[in-house]
Amino acid sequence: MRIAVVDGQGGGIGRLIVEKLRQSMGAHAQILALGTNSLATAAMLKAGATEGATGESAIVYNSSKVDLILGPIGIISAYSLMGELSPAMAQAIATSPAQKLLVPMNKCNIVIAGVEAKTVPQLVDELVALAKAHAIC
Repeated sequence: MRIAVVDGQGGGIGRLIVEKLRQSMGAHAQILALGTNSLATAAMLKAGATEGATGESAIVYNSSKVDLILGPIGIISAYSLMGELSPAMAQAIATSPAQKLLVPMNKCNIVIAGVEAKTVPQLVDELVALAKAHAIC
């Protein structure tokens, strides 16, 4: 199973997702770090991603070549992550045939009704459990 983790800005959420995926799924998991910038990609690689790529072209190209896409919910919204996520990136991720498992954060002018107030680590733990369940199927 090939898993893409998409993040931007400092890559903090992506780093946390990669760390917990690596702990949960071990070294055999193929984790592709896709950063909107080199800082985000580097943070995810340092956390244990198998490989990484940066920028719009990398995200658009790889979105259709993975089984799962993980990240904050903003990755399917154009101009989110403080403008780092382009419309082309959002469209490629949203239209990818890959299953999307997203952290439901009330940021980027997106408010999700019914989402309990939880910490980012708690949300990422739930996300990783979903990813692991998909990998087993």
